[in-house]
Amino acid sequence: MNLKRASGLIRKFAFRTIHAATSILPGGEIGAFGAGPDKIQSIMVINLDRQSGRWHRVKRELKRFRTGDGAPFTSIVRRIPAIDARDGRAVAASVDVDPNYRIGDQLYVQPDTRLSACFDVDEPVRMTRQETAVARSHIEVWKAIATGPHKHVLVLEDDVWFRRGAAASINRGRQAALTRCRGDGPHLLYLSYADAGDSAERADVCDALFKPVRGLWFLSGYVLSKEGATALLRAMPVVGPVDMWINYHFEDLGALALSSPAILQRPDDTSDNAYSVLPYLARAGIIDAGSGATAPRRSGVGPVVAWSSGGERESLAMALSMLGLRVRAFDGDEEQVQETHLQRLFRTFDALVDPPLAKDALAKVLASDEVKLILETNPAERNGIDPKLLPPTRTAILTQTLADRPWEPLCTLLHVAEPIDAFPGGAHRRLRLFRDDRFRATHEVGHAPRGRSALIDESPWVLPPEADWLPLMQAGRLLPHSGRSIVHEPMTSASLEIRSVVETFPGNLAVFAHDSIIYDNHGANIRISEKGSGNRPYQSGALASKQLFDHGRFEAEIRAAPGVGLVTGFFLHRDAPRQEIDIELAGNDPRRMLINVYFNPGDDGAAMGFGYRGSPCYVELGFDSTLDFHLYAIDWRPGRIIWSVDGVVVHERVGWDPTPLPHLPMLLHANLWAPRSEELAGRVNKANLPSTATFRNVRVSQLPRHQVVQRTSMELGVSA
Repeated sequence: MNLKRASGLIRKFAFRTIHAATSILPGGEIGAFGAGPDKIQSIMVINLDRQSGRWHRVKRELKRFRTGDGAPFTSIVRRIPAIDARDGRAVAASVDVDPNYRIGDQLYVQPDTRLSACFDVDEPVRMTRQETAVARSHIEVWKAIATGPHKHVLVLEDDVWFRRGAAASINRGRQAALTRCRGDGPHLLYLSYADAGDSAERADVCDALFKPVRGLWFLSGYVLSKEGATALLRAMPVVGPVDMWINYHFEDLGALALSSPAILQRPDDTSDNAYSVLPYLARAGIIDAGSGATAPRRSGVGPVVAWSSGGERESLAMALSMLGLRVRAFDGDEEQVQETHLQRLFRTFDALVDPPLAKDALAKVLASDEVKLILETNPAERNGIDPKLLPPTRTAILTQTLADRPWEPLCTLLHVAEPIDAFPGGAHRRLRLFRDDRFRATHEVGHAPRGRSALIDESPWVLPPEADWLPLMQAGRLLPHSGRSIVHEPMTSASLEIRSVVETFPGNLAVFAHDSIIYDNHGANIRISEKGSGNRPYQSGALASKQLFDHGRFEAEIRAAPGVGLVTGFFLHRDAPRQEIDIELAGNDPRRMLINVYFNPGDDGAAMGFGYRGSPCYVELGFDSTLDFHLYAIDWRPGRIIWSVDGVVVHERVGWDPTPLPHLPMLLHANLWAPRSEELAGRVNKANLPSTATFRNVRVSQLPRHQVVQRTSMELGVSA
């Protein structure tokens, strides 16, 4: 059991229990609220239409309190519909919000030497759809206040609660604010906030409140004046997350904040929000966690058969995968799928896209009460299907008229929530994404021995456990060098193409630093030592390519670092969505190599990054990788990945073996790190430190187009 998750559940249960008991008691009178000109006359609550439960809950919370006139808070509350991040039109580019900001903006609110060491202040960051929706929701509130009748309004998000003593704290703070502002009140008063890493800059501090210069996060509870709302609207567009952007306007608004928050965010709420800065904080070693999101659940809606419009980009297959279905796509030139084969296919895959169904299989699909049917615009003639024969209760037809809400018909049919991510354009057909090429691989390899598989991720993008996947090991086949070299770095001195980077990643016990890499005649020597601090007690180094690569051959001569608990890595990686192709050499088992692939679906920018095991397997090397240099290579091609050592193929994967293959451009990385989990390489023995891994002759070659995987109908036989 995940103890961290368990402790979180206990805290949530404890909060709910205690708060349920105390919330039946009156909260008291808050004299700062009422009908007078110097009072807070209205409360506006931001709430999503699809989260009515939160609206009812926050009303119950407000019902505990009365204004200075004796009226319940519920008499002055107004619900403001939040902008839904799932609505593509609502979060599209507008004059109100600029989604592009800089790391420097984050550093202005919360300075951190680790972040500034990793990234230039002008490093670009792009807001997530959720952040854009939150910003636009607050902007709609500002518009309502600016054009409304009330001089001062409390703005609340719908996940808040009033802490014990809130009434007295708000009354004291409001009175102190009126005194400072000579009776008119501030244009912005924070009742709820989070101090940015205890770094908030405060001025004019007194017992009740302070003047923030910068350094407050959250906009879950704040009082805004009519003049303040007008000033914020004049200052638009909002650049970056709204709680960050507003820090730049504290001086103009004469902002004040309670000495300690009177309103807090509920710890028992779950959120599907994604934060654009989190990957940067993780890479800088400031946090040691992923996005916190969970993979889509396999819908359990039964099998799906879909027919696409046959374009070059496979949008429908990608969309179904993003919904959490295991998707197999077809090209149409395969052998026909008979009814008996169809049943076997559905034991592995949830959705079949463009399957060449035989008459008996098509009749079975149309007659079944379980199979869901999906058609893109006008594919019926191309597939020989009469739409009139399709049962309307089990069918979704995607048309251009639904372009504004493309997820809606799919999600309605499958009874799943619409994703936050935009509907995908999809991968090009030549990339062979979602093709099941395992049996073609078997034909080519013959009776190859089965390798050893480590534990793999349980996600919709890995073969199900009942498939009993074991990798096919290669032996003896030479992999001749081909293609044009586009990067060749000896690494005997610092390189502009393969650069040192000072960032880390979740699960690493080491921070990366430039001075942990020493260049000499042997190559780039990455040294791990006890120089770290906090939850990362070690210091090491990492290299990364300057540019992204779209397929090719990636190779380096490597002498791995010896020592239990250490891993020498050479790999391709990208985020959003996360995809990765790995070579890892563990210091506790230097005669084996760990090979791994991570796949997540989506177009570039999709917030899909699930799984922490990937789909690894071990390869016997026949030598100790820590004693001398050997040439390690990854050949990444459309539809195929080949790993080789010293020019000899040691492993190969094709589609659904056991995952779809990465299809988006990635960076090339090399590093030496210490896993937080002892499962991969054991526990670090400090007596073996320092230890060094060396990389030299890093080469990237562009493969000729004719090496795109060829296929025949025999090779792509139907899965049994």
